[in-house]
Amino acid sequence: MKNQPVVIVTGASRGMGAWIARWLSRAGADVIITARSYKDLQAHEKNIRADGGIAVSVSGDVSDPKTCFDVVETAMNRFGKIDALVNNAGILEPISKIAECDPEQFKQNILINLIGPFYMIREALSALRESKGRVINVSSGAAINPVASWSAYCAAKAGLTHLTRVLAAEEPSITAVSVRPGVVDTSMQALIREKGPKAMPPELSKYFINLKQQDKLEPPWVPARSIAWLAMKAPPELSGELIEYDDPRIVTPANDLFGDAH
Repeated sequence: MKNQPVVIVTGASRGMGAWIARWLSRAGADVIITARSYKDLQAHEKNIRADGGIAVSVSGDVSDPKTCFDVVETAMNRFGKIDALVNNAGILEPISKIAECDPEQFKQNILINLIGPFYMIREALSALRESKGRVINVSSGAAINPVASWSAYCAAKAGLTHLTRVLAAEEPSITAVSVRPGVVDTSMQALIREKGPKAMPPELSKYFINLKQQDKLEPPWVPARSIAWLAMKAPPELSGELIEYDDPRIVTPANDLFGDAH
């Protein structure tokens, strides 16, 4: 068995998930990356390998328990252990008031944002106990602060944050942390700017448009670096916490480990 950390990253074909996997690989971790987009995932695996890293991709949807089984089985068959799981896969839609929300879209949001991480944790739990590993769940400020027209997303992220706390209470050998990644310049923000004006309160929609226009969105590599550090180094005393990506307890050691070059 190798000494390098072995980390699973979901939603890893683009944006913040791709950067999490890239940071981990640069620090010497072997990564198992998964996402729905087979083409994008394969391209990202090749990029990591071209940089000298080791990556294995498994395409699929985390809302499907078979995908989660396949990801964990692949990790164990290839590397013999799992040191960390990063539940990053997520969607925002439906962007809609509760009264007008499509029930199937609401359900799908919960499946991907909350049930998927549950499936992944449950499949990986035995290996994580063995390694005294870490589970890093990517949450959101919407887990705490209600956002009009984001009912499914808010509910799912609130559930994920509390699921993290329950996992920390139940599994003392595992370090379980949820992270608020800030407002990140990803496709999710592009979707908000596209669909928000028709579905969100005008002042809220304008707020997100202004963030982009005023260059106030965080580039994906910044919170990804913090999350990658947590996947490799999160100390047990943080278990159960919802942590800001720019918390000095994370940023300083993350910069020391990975550097600032991106």
